[in-house]
Amino acid sequence: MFKTSIASLAVTAALSTTAFAQQLEPWGTAGGWDIMIDPSLGNGCLIQAEYQDGSVIRIGFDRNESMGYLTAFNEEWGEIEEGADYGILFDLDGEEYEAVATGIYLNGVPGADIYFDNPDFLFDIAAKYTMRIYNENGLVTAIDLGGTMVGLEAAMECQDELG
Repeated sequence: MFKTSIASLAVTAALSTTAFAQQLEPWGTAGGWDIMIDPSLGNGCLIQAEYQDGSVIRIGFDRNESMGYLTAFNEEWGEIEEGADYGILFDLDGEEYEAVATGIYLNGVPGADIYFDNPDFLFDIAAKYTMRIYNENGLVTAIDLGGTMVGLEAAMECQDELG
């Protein structure tokens, strides 16, 4: 069973496929992550990386909602329903967090969007080495978090630069 709940977890379905389809603006790279600006999220900065299993992970700031988010996409996740809520479990180096993800699509690729209003959770992720995400059917993806702290620090610099 799940051990810990993310404090003040908030899920929003307000983000539509249209918002994600807008062009990201490159800002730089750090720690193996691309640092990007998303104009559709109030010029929120994010880090993005693609992994060997085909997953694309984004961790960033939605300035429209004043929240942080983690989004994962993978072409192999074909059974996701846009706007549907899914119970998931984050395992960060053995520390478990229960959350709800909302199904989304980016350019036809299925994904899951998790929003939270506890900004410390971003740095909890970055301070760990491995993140595993599970749903009711088992392991969805495992991500090496090496370089994530450096990436998030650069995203904070990006955000400071934008004001």
